Amino acid sequence: MKNFCVMGLFLLLLLNSCSKAKLDEINTDPTKLTENNYDPNSLLAQAQLKYGNLGYYQLLYQSTMMQLLASSYYYYNNGDKYINVGSFTDYQGRIFDEGYADASYIREMQRLARLKDPVAYQNLIAIGDIMFVLILQRITDTYGDVPYSQAVKAMQGIKYPVYDRQEEIYSQMLNDLDAATQQLDTEKPGPTADLFYKGDINKWKKFGYSLMLRVAMRLTKIDPAKARTWTEKAAGKTFQGINDNAIMLTDASSFNSQNGTSLALRTYSDYLEVRWSKTLIDQLKNTNDPRLGMIGEVPKDGLAKNADQNLNGNTDASIQLGMPNGYDLQGGDTDISRSPNYPGGTGSGSDFAPLGKYSRPRTEVYLKLGGPIFILTYAETEFLLAEAKVRGWNVDGTAKAHYASGLTGAIQSLAQLDPLATLDANKITTFVNQNPLDETNTESSLNAINTQYWVATGTNFNFIEAWLNWKRSAYPKLIPINYKGNVTNGTIPRRMIYLSTEILNNPQNYKDAVSRLAGGDVLTARVWWDK
Repeated sequence: MKNFCVMGLFLLLLLNSCSKAKLDEINTDPTKLTENNYDPNSLLAQAQLKYGNLGYYQLLYQSTMMQLLASSYYYYNNGDKYINVGSFTDYQGRIFDEGYADASYIREMQRLARLKDPVAYQNLIAIGDIMFVLILQRITDTYGDVPYSQAVKAMQGIKYPVYDRQEEIYSQMLNDLDAATQQLDTEKPGPTADLFYKGDINKWKKFGYSLMLRVAMRLTKIDPAKARTWTEKAAGKTFQGINDNAIMLTDASSFNSQNGTSLALRTYSDYLEVRWSKTLIDQLKNTNDPRLGMIGEVPKDGLAKNADQNLNGNTDASIQLGMPNGYDLQGGDTDISRSPNYPGGTGSGSDFAPLGKYSRPRTEVYLKLGGPIFILTYAETEFLLAEAKVRGWNVDGTAKAHYASGLTGAIQSLAQLDPLATLDANKITTFVNQNPLDETNTESSLNAINTQYWVATGTNFNFIEAWLNWKRSAYPKLIPINYKGNVTNGTIPRRMIYLSTEILNNPQNYKDAVSRLAGGDVLTARVWWDK
């Protein structure tokens, strides 16, 4: 028990920008914290920080598998080329491991809140249920069948939780979201250590319904009737603009709460060898997308200047160039110099930069150590509502209007990363009007909507969500990489393997879950809804 309390207080101390006033009120010796004098709010901040701040655990696989980023560096071969290298079992199992740690903070937070005052903490408890669904959806969508009903119940004596079938998990997640969102009460106190919305209950209500929409739409392939029912239930109560975006701020002044993705990409090798993918940059070029000059920069010439993180690159849209996935710097047939239309490097001799002409994520926008992390956005919800309308479901508005709102919101949201990525409102309107939803037929509409969902989540660095929605929608139509030694027979991975220690820690339930996967616990197996 004491361990949970100390961890919670420790995080609150780290996140001093979140609630300095609250810290000033704490006069209790942290070694003598009890259930009665510990504030459960701090555990919400801890769960939120850990949930959103994944760093390498979304970079090494999802970012490059989705051809949003590309890399020639060894560790990125996991996602860029579907090869198991380095600590691959750790990275593949990390969403499982970290996710259940996050979920345990949420359930402990709720236990303490109920113990102290369930009425006063009603909103915190309800937000805990919403957070639990947010966390568990990512886990189950990544692996398939996982513990849900018996998850993180060691204190109740459940040491070996059953892996629930994903079909049952989805039913329970929707019911839990419905109940929790209805429990939110603006007349009661909000959470005091909330990294998403600073305790704004009205925004949490919209978040609950927006998450419900996303959960429902995951079922379009496997259970369209249930998807429709729950989508129609959430419609009209979701995000209304980018100010509703769920964004988590990080803290550059403390290593433990810095933006983990920015920190990773500032590593010397990563900074030199991670670039925007050709697939993404070509998509933006083909539509004359104004985001092109906002998200990318071409480094100054030469290896030394490529590596200097204080030197801004060239953001001119006309020179941005994406790097193709599937290449390396090993000098063989798959060396980047052998790729079609290789532009050559920059510099010469020991100062030669072989990737010097390819666009990297703009340092000032994407690599801030205190930069924001997108959790769920207005653009995503509007694209999903556009798809629901295309499917003929009872959703207010037109597919064309929801699509336009999604595209507008996606471009506007870049300014929330950094003011440098702000685009003039008239230019946004012009671009959106020039690129209306393709309503030629259903497939054209679905392609357009989900391709823009991919662009939005990719340019917001929400790579896991880009992957999950691609699995569901099959758009955009990515061409897989077939690199020598890959472990997927040249196909993009559909899931991650379970946490490697589960076969030892929960052997029978793990084996039961694996037996239900066609092909077993491998990257090419598919979760229940991914048919």
